[in-house]
Amino acid sequence: MDLDICGLGAVSSIGGDPETIHDALCAGKSGLGPLRVYDTTKFRSGTAYEIDDRAAPGKDEPGRSTKWLIDAIAQAIADAGLAELPENCPVLVGTTHREQRSMELWWRGEAAADFADLHFGTAIRDRFGTVETHTFANACAASLTVLGLAADLIADGECDTVVVAGTDGLTEATFGIFDRVQSGVPGEVRPFAKERHGMMMGEGASAVVLRRPGHGGPVAARLRSVALNCDADHPTVPEPGSVARVVRQAHDRAGIGAGQIDLIVLHGTGTVRNDLVETGMLHDVFAGAKPALTAIKASTGHTLGGSGLLSLIVAAISLRERLAPPILGLAEPMDEAEGLDLVRDEPRYGEFRIAQVDAFGLSGINAVAILEAAS
Repeated sequence: MDLDICGLGAVSSIGGDPETIHDALCAGKSGLGPLRVYDTTKFRSGTAYEIDDRAAPGKDEPGRSTKWLIDAIAQAIADAGLAELPENCPVLVGTTHREQRSMELWWRGEAAADFADLHFGTAIRDRFGTVETHTFANACAASLTVLGLAADLIADGECDTVVVAGTDGLTEATFGIFDRVQSGVPGEVRPFAKERHGMMMGEGASAVVLRRPGHGGPVAARLRSVALNCDADHPTVPEPGSVARVVRQAHDRAGIGAGQIDLIVLHGTGTVRNDLVETGMLHDVFAGAKPALTAIKASTGHTLGGSGLLSLIVAAISLRERLAPPILGLAEPMDEAEGLDLVRDEPRYGEFRIAQVDAFGLSGINAVAILEAAS
């Protein structure tokens, strides 16, 4: 079943709404900056893609991930032309951390926090009045995973409208983990570059309103399919066969062939192994086809649970505007990308009709979505 994406909302380190983010990507802007509240003497790296929204410099605040989430959902609802959510409209949130940073501040005695706020449902119900909210902590593929769940709810007749969202902020514990386990100390995210040294965390939230066709609202793009799998092959390294299978499954569900894909917004973490697996999938699945390829994490950082949905929003705008942003700073691509059509240096104009969005998470959680231009 094709479904309508009727509203878009997003907040990131390079912009506070979807159009601003897309414009910033096309202009080659980056949200990279020095860590604003952490003691950098404890880490090898001192930079990240943070949202600069704290009231007092150098002092952290609880509830920031929730704040961005509420903002992104409100944007999406307004963009969908809805004065309020339908009474039976579920809100599904994908995340990696939930409000873990708030719990860190509570543990240190620096802020009050309630464990009921960890899952976002309280804030969503208070702001939007909906009674059915669900938080899924499902690594880096979380928000595309819940997009698939939302599509199933509509297809099964459970509802006509679902709000799908994702959010994550930096936490000191997770920042420290990635700072220690990566072999190098990346100074920036460099997807598909010959000299790439690992992923770096970013902050942000994203949301879309998914509706059964014919239920009103301006249509930003049409969702043709979502495919999901989980191979549990390795804690961090994607499994090539599993990644290729989930992409082919997405194509099959959409009723299209690889040659019909015009644009792919890649997962593109800038890690050695992820980029190898993703380029390998492209050579395998898209042999004989040559879609335009882009990725956004060089500008936004890895926004974790919300990253897949943020890429999907960028894809939807790229289809609408016929304009795909370049991969920031990709001067010398990795050898394994030879023959692939990576969008570099400047935005790419084109008659993009169908786009693919990749999200590959820890422990082999994979999600791929297929979009089609609304008109």
